[in-house]
Amino acid sequence: MKFAKWTSVTAIALVTVLALPLHLAAQDKQDDHHNHHHYKLIDVGTFGGPSSLFSNPDFRVINNRGTATGFADTSIPDPYCVYDCLVNHAFVWKDGVTADLGTLPGGASSFAYSVNNGGLIVGQSQIGSIDPLTGVPKLRGALWARGQIIDLGTLGGTQSNATAINDRGQVVGGALTATPDPFANAPQSACFVLPSNIPCSGFTFAYNSLYSNATTETHAFLWLDGLMLDLGTLGGPDSNAFINNDRGEVAGWSYTSFAANPSTGVPTVDPFLWNPEDGKMTDLGSLGGTFGAPFWLNNRGQVVGASNLPGDQTFHPFLWDRGTLKDLGTLGGYTGTAFWINDAGEAVGYADLPPNPPGCAGLDCIHHAFLWKHGVMKDLGTLNDPCSRAFSINLSGQVVGGTAPCNGEFTRAFLWENGGPIIDLNTLVLHGSGLTVRIGYYINDRGEIAGQGVLPNGDVHAVLLIPCDGDHVDSKGCEEGDSTAAQLGSAARAEVVSSPASPSRGNRTRRGRTEPNN
Repeated sequence: MKFAKWTSVTAIALVTVLALPLHLAAQDKQDDHHNHHHYKLIDVGTFGGPSSLFSNPDFRVINNRGTATGFADTSIPDPYCVYDCLVNHAFVWKDGVTADLGTLPGGASSFAYSVNNGGLIVGQSQIGSIDPLTGVPKLRGALWARGQIIDLGTLGGTQSNATAINDRGQVVGGALTATPDPFANAPQSACFVLPSNIPCSGFTFAYNSLYSNATTETHAFLWLDGLMLDLGTLGGPDSNAFINNDRGEVAGWSYTSFAANPSTGVPTVDPFLWNPEDGKMTDLGSLGGTFGAPFWLNNRGQVVGASNLPGDQTFHPFLWDRGTLKDLGTLGGYTGTAFWINDAGEAVGYADLPPNPPGCAGLDCIHHAFLWKHGVMKDLGTLNDPCSRAFSINLSGQVVGGTAPCNGEFTRAFLWENGGPIIDLNTLVLHGSGLTVRIGYYINDRGEIAGQGVLPNGDVHAVLLIPCDGDHVDSKGCEEGDSTAAQLGSAARAEVVSSPASPSRGNRTRRGRTEPNN
């Protein structure tokens, strides 16, 4: 297939503040709504295609100043079907305006993952050429800063990815070197869950880190002011940096040696923490299995994630703090994962419950969202669905997530605050037009929520929920019956119009993650 060159298109997106009287579905009746704020709902829309997304969970997609970032479909077919067979562009939303961030020169698609409090955004972009070693479009880590897009380069190889940026402007991610990788084509069979990719067991280390296969080694990097520093590995061929904090610490995962485990065919993978004071990686250890990875790192240097138990049949959430790796356990079942930890040391995620069917695995097992605080795991419950997951907690202790049929699509976004119980966010939204908020991915310290909504025709859109409270001066959209359209800005000519209806797209992989109960 011939690679399609990027062409300018008119960016068309629906950015609507939906506001109608609050209504309660009979099945979701709650008696404590007076304890919660209402929210105005903002549909970020698209650039002419059916879908838009925040790349989540485990990315900072909205900062504490209300700037949000993600990516959205255009109407241009993508012959390589890198994401959903349509060209995607990164976007930024700020003050009611959605802007197309564009791509690196020659590139067709771009993807924004994280934004810091200064408004700097990182992600990936195609560069308009094919990797001769793999035959797929080249992807480069990208930084959007002050109206410019910067190619972060590589460590001597062909591709890279930027996943996080702290408030010091330090960018972290993974990049290919020029050194051949002996495990380049080996799937990570013991991998059950990763912050970058679910499922992950059938993919290589490079794909789980860069969203592209490779023939050379992947190494974690730190980039600042035009210089890319190779952070090395824990002793094996590959590593990847996933998140950094404002102290300059970096968390990621790495092969620990070049010796393959007989049971998996690849070396052991452990989470690491890189310290800027001595420039060294610390192996955070494991809970006995051959695979583990971090999901979040707070500003106290505490790391949470998931690690396999001996035998690689189950995995548990972990907390690493000052040299000690703690198994957070489960709610009585087999598996669990910690997705987030705030700066107060409070962690959230999901864990299995008993009894579960013998031999159930992963998402098939009944699991609930949890809050881990002061050494105790609290079951946050669920709504009408049997399963739930908590994805983010802010410094005020507000938790967001989603509920779902086990191993099915999420159906309802939830909020937990003030001691609970969890509540359907749809019942707190001044809400209309049939759009259902089905996942709350991230909540910032101002209480603003980034998530995912679904339209009646099945199209998935990135959505924002803005509290109707005294801390948000602009209350437009919070009055009963008020409905307004926000502005849209882009590199190309922009119009504020309704997105054309399109048939339901069903379940899809998005940047390596799956839509159902991910």
